[in-house]
Amino acid sequence: MRIQRSLQAALLLFAFAAAACAQQFPVTVGDALQRAAIPPESVGIYVQEVGSQPPMLAVNAAQPFNPASTMKLVTSNAALEILGPTFTWKTRAFALGKLRGDVLHGDLYIKGGGDPKLILENFWLFLRRIRSKGIREIRGNLILDRSAFESVPYDPSQFDGDPSKTYNVGPDALLLNYKAVGFRFTPDAPGHAVQVASDPPMASFPITPPRLTGGECGDWRTRLQPVIDAAGARFTGNYPAACGEKTWYVHPYQMTHTQYFGLVFRKLWAETGGTLTGEVRDGAVPANAAPVADWDSAPLAEIIRDINKYSNNVMARQLLLTLAASVTKTPANTVHGAAVVRTWMSGKGIDAPEMSIENGSGLSRTERISAVSLGRMLAAAYAAPTMPEFIASLPLVAYDGTMRSRLVNQTVAGKAHIKTGTLNEVRNVAGYVLAASGRRYVVVCLINHLNADKAYEAQDALLQWVYENG
Repeated sequence: MRIQRSLQAALLLFAFAAAACAQQFPVTVGDALQRAAIPPESVGIYVQEVGSQPPMLAVNAAQPFNPASTMKLVTSNAALEILGPTFTWKTRAFALGKLRGDVLHGDLYIKGGGDPKLILENFWLFLRRIRSKGIREIRGNLILDRSAFESVPYDPSQFDGDPSKTYNVGPDALLLNYKAVGFRFTPDAPGHAVQVASDPPMASFPITPPRLTGGECGDWRTRLQPVIDAAGARFTGNYPAACGEKTWYVHPYQMTHTQYFGLVFRKLWAETGGTLTGEVRDGAVPANAAPVADWDSAPLAEIIRDINKYSNNVMARQLLLTLAASVTKTPANTVHGAAVVRTWMSGKGIDAPEMSIENGSGLSRTERISAVSLGRMLAAAYAAPTMPEFIASLPLVAYDGTMRSRLVNQTVAGKAHIKTGTLNEVRNVAGYVLAASGRRYVVVCLINHLNADKAYEAQDALLQWVYENG
């Protein structure tokens, strides 16, 4: 009996010691946090071997943090499991009217399904399909059906006050080319002028170039003083010759989605030999409209690689709304999308009362999740049939995506798939580390603090520590 009591006491002491150890930072991580002046309460860490229940390390694991772009892991994994890796978005064309020869005496309709990657090349191929059906001239209107997503007001300046940033583009059921424009500036010194070209090209879109000046390049974007809307682009400022050739990608926020779509459509349709005599406006596809052509997107497994490896916020927003539309069968909104994700998490046995989803991309000041909730989701993802597609979508440390320049000379290089999350006062990493032992670990480190921009050293030290000690 005395031996049994001694053994129980020893086991209890060991449990307490293990719990205490799990709440302590590894020395290299703690030292880096101290150098960065980041207090322990601003850090949430969860490390767990996949397939094993107790965590190897847990610090403030249940505390809610702003996840920044690590929220994309939740959105993309939910989509993979709910929609399936082969899911595709469909963009469809319909005609209402009589086709006489190659002239459509009526309207052409294009109905969007929320494709996150209807880029210029794909759209051109879609238009070629429409032309191949014998339609050249449209003696009517182009009508855009974007009813798959609920029409709600959207302020592109709400997040950070800079609506021209491409990451501030709002979601749209007929999102074309991310609704972005690239302006290429080329100084022409002999002509004392600046040549400006736009990509994508747009019909009836005049560009007034900036003045060519001397001096250092400096903050050349601010000097341009742009005004970009449906009437064209006017650069009322100047462009230093010392800048050479540069390209600036912007969100033309003073132009509606419909205006942008119409300008690009008219240009590309004309390049295929087609003409459009009417207007471009919004509307719904009538029940008696005849199908003309379809365009299927790349599969979801490919789409989430762009979302996670390169942290594409616009595509992630589209994905959350796609979840809502696919599950609720009604015009999608973010509230329904968040509810779909929460229900999916609960179905996996992950209770995350602290989780808050605003748009599913992490480009938010209100989204929240804890390290343990995110960690448990990652552990469950590893056991799911879609595990290969999910892990392949994460940046490979020291090789690609947002982790391509980190830990390049460390032994963990190439041994971890890690998603990053970055906002002002927020630095996060989450994903998987294949340790030197051959065991794989879920790793989550969320840091919300004024000095978060100095957190890289501590987070890299954590990934290296897990690789060496896991």
